[in-house]
Amino acid sequence: MKRSQEQVGFAQELRQKQTDAEKALWAKLRNRQLEGVKFRRQQPVGSYIVDFASFERKLMIEIDGGQHNEDKTKERDTERTARLKETGYRVIRFWNNEALTNLEGVLESIREALR
Repeated sequence: MKRSQEQVGFAQELRQKQTDAEKALWAKLRNRQLEGVKFRRQQPVGSYIVDFASFERKLMIEIDGGQHNEDKTKERDTERTARLKETGYRVIRFWNNEALTNLEGVLESIREALR
């Protein structure tokens, strides 16, 4: 999957504008803190930019806000997940409020996905 310069620039912009939920999760994922696994944030993968990615474990993590509960966005998310799965990636999703109010539960779900 190829990355365009435009995607790379947009990913860099997203890194600077992280949501509070993304910041909270990133604080626990960065520097191989979780199970010694390397995660990257706001990474271009094909034509998508995923919130967090472990390329070594082929795991993508998405943190979704309320707009992801709208029908059209749900459809796009389903298609996006299917395309990523076709290339061998697993995708797990959490709501912003989960990452903010139950971070330990989110981390445990990620640990389970890594096993």
